[in-house]
Amino acid sequence: MRENLQVSVLPAKPSNKDPVVAQEWETDSELVLQCQQGNQHSFRQLYRRYQQRVRSTLYQLCGSETLDDLVQEVFLRAWKGLPKLRQVSQFSTWLYRICWNVASDQRRQFARQRSFKSGLDLETQALPLNDSKYSQAPDLMALHYQDMVKQGLEQLSFEHRAVLVLHDLEDLPQKEVAKILGIAVGTVKSRLFHARTSLRKYIIQQQGEML
Repeated sequence: MRENLQVSVLPAKPSNKDPVVAQEWETDSELVLQCQQGNQHSFRQLYRRYQQRVRSTLYQLCGSETLDDLVQEVFLRAWKGLPKLRQVSQFSTWLYRICWNVASDQRRQFARQRSFKSGLDLETQALPLNDSKYSQAPDLMALHYQDMVKQGLEQLSFEHRAVLVLHDLEDLPQKEVAKILGIAVGTVKSRLFHARTSLRKYIIQQQGEML
């Protein structure tokens, strides 16, 4: 009789002959080290991993007016700064820090422009969230709530909005948020509490006006 053979199927490791596929298996640290040696293909892989998160963070902080330019600026600064990055294992925190700096620069530029154009309103249209349940069949009430949250975020100070976006929307731990923003963990907790409270009050107020 022929014995039954049990074969466990394991995912095959990528072939070295296909560098693009192989890079998908590599850690951020490995890709960063390759980037520091001038490997642009490795940087493209890092871009593919993080561009959506960077884009989402910048949108929540700065709106949609110059979003594409801001995303490009973040990765341009990252590429130029990678040779000086020493703690390669902290790449994601470092990238979010660049994102914060770009957003801060944009806000300062906007403040200067607003002083000359007092009636300018840059954020007039909300973008849909990257959630499959919205992309397939948009729910009008859900989209309205999403727009309400976006408007509520705009009522917060830039500093409080940043903490809320990074912690609650990007799901980063408080310690990492503190490193990105260059503040104490206690300050993160305080701003997070204030931001959540203010946003909750705004949404309740808007819902009350609809009744």
